Amino acid sequence: MSERAAAAAPTPNVTRTDPMQPAPWRVVRTEPETHDAFKLTLAPVEAGPPFTFEAGQFNMLFAPGVGEAALSMSGCSGTVDRVVHTIRAAGRVTKTLRTLKRGDVLGLRGPFGKPWPVGLAEGRDVLLVAGGIGLAPLRPALCHMLEHRERFGRVNLLYGARSPQDILFAKEIETWRGRFDVSVEVTVDRAGADWHGRVGVVTTLVPRAQFDPANTVAFICGPEIMMHFTQRELERHGVPDESVWVSMERNMKCGVGFCGHCQFGPLFVCKDGPVFRYDRVAPLLGIREV
Repeated sequence: MSERAAAAAPTPNVTRTDPMQPAPWRVVRTEPETHDAFKLTLAPVEAGPPFTFEAGQFNMLFAPGVGEAALSMSGCSGTVDRVVHTIRAAGRVTKTLRTLKRGDVLGLRGPFGKPWPVGLAEGRDVLLVAGGIGLAPLRPALCHMLEHRERFGRVNLLYGARSPQDILFAKEIETWRGRFDVSVEVTVDRAGADWHGRVGVVTTLVPRAQFDPANTVAFICGPEIMMHFTQRELERHGVPDESVWVSMERNMKCGVGFCGHCQFGPLFVCKDGPVFRYDRVAPLLGIREV
């Protein structure tokens, strides 16, 4: 079933009244994306109410005997019978998730968190700026915009990866590039002689985008230093802070604000975010140990 068809299907999931109780989900497919990133597609084991999520929200995935990890969904948003996560294997839990095979069962809690404000972007130009694995949480927002293309102005995707081998969704990026209603620019930090694309940090792509600064919404996801300098570049081009949104995906343990592990000054990323308007978190980004 295609992602678009799955998004329209009123099929069951296992969202429960207790947000701390994982529900069993079965692995449908695992696919490598890069040398350290993979796509994990899950389906519910038990019947229940439909699973609905918004672009930018996350789930807590539980690997039995190992632990949990907070992971944004990378599939098209809506009501779905399959949940897709694109994951970088970086820690004990995510490395364990990469070893799962079709038919294996894990625990899932969610969805949690504040989504990207795609409704606020309607009628405006859009900049989606991603660094590395940060393209995964932005993909549902782009998917929504392309499915409802008439609602948005000019849509620009600016993506930076460490190397050509680290580019996520490489085939899909080529498909997006083939459309006439979205602009896609890709750069890498370093590359060999066989790379014929752009080399440099993602902020160098901002001048190439077509947008009206006074009527633009920007969504940014990536390392905090990348988001900080991207915001400065957007500000230099006239985009106000109140039109810039960032995803602060930090180490979340419970997903519901109980443990305090993701506290960010007075905010809890899992409850108040992970998506924040930039001017709300800007004063905290420059404080050490926050």
